Amino acid sequence: MDKLAWIVAEDLHRGYSVGKKRIEVLHGINLEIRRGEKVFLCGPSGAGKTTLMYILAGLEKPEQGKVWVDGVDLYAMSRKEQAATRNRRMSYIFQNYYLMPELTALENVMVPAMIGGRDLSGKARESLERVGLGNRTDHLPAELSGGEQQRVAIARALVNSPQIIFADEPTGNLDSRNGTQVMDMLMSLADEDGATLVVVTHDEALAVHGDRKLVIVDGQISAEGVIG
Repeated sequence: MDKLAWIVAEDLHRGYSVGKKRIEVLHGINLEIRRGEKVFLCGPSGAGKTTLMYILAGLEKPEQGKVWVDGVDLYAMSRKEQAATRNRRMSYIFQNYYLMPELTALENVMVPAMIGGRDLSGKARESLERVGLGNRTDHLPAELSGGEQQRVAIARALVNSPQIIFADEPTGNLDSRNGTQVMDMLMSLADEDGATLVVVTHDEALAVHGDRKLVIVDGQISAEGVIG
């Protein structure tokens, strides 16, 4: 194991039962991600990218294998410890934004802090300023464009100053121009904060933004490359 590794996965297996049929999704995945590294998980739909990300992020337990974050076995923790780790050390950005429609942009950004029992209203405003939405704090999601909603989601992901950001198809619902802007912004903000970034995408062209690309095919890493 690399001494500088921040996230380590060993022999990950995951499958699902659909009726009487068994579908194997991950087949013995091994990987290491360093602190501050930006890694893109690429591959076709159904390859297992999102399942892998969910397991690395503590959202879905593997049937076999282990995940270590900063040397700690993630799935050996109690549920309470896992929840605290996810809230304090990790954040998530999804293709569909998952903003609460009845909350303003500012209130949506504050949600992770409220879950953690902290008042970070000032930090929430700062996060919205960082993504260029300081003048949209009181707008509801329905009053924002798709690109603006995804920027609110990024601001929300930053409010707890996470050490690891997981992004699942963060530009999937955006046109190419907005998608490029959002990805450039996410990479820049992760750089500023020294955060580790793990991005799932079916669009391998986006991987040029990262440090490393892992291509997932049929539940296995079929190729790996250093960007740049």
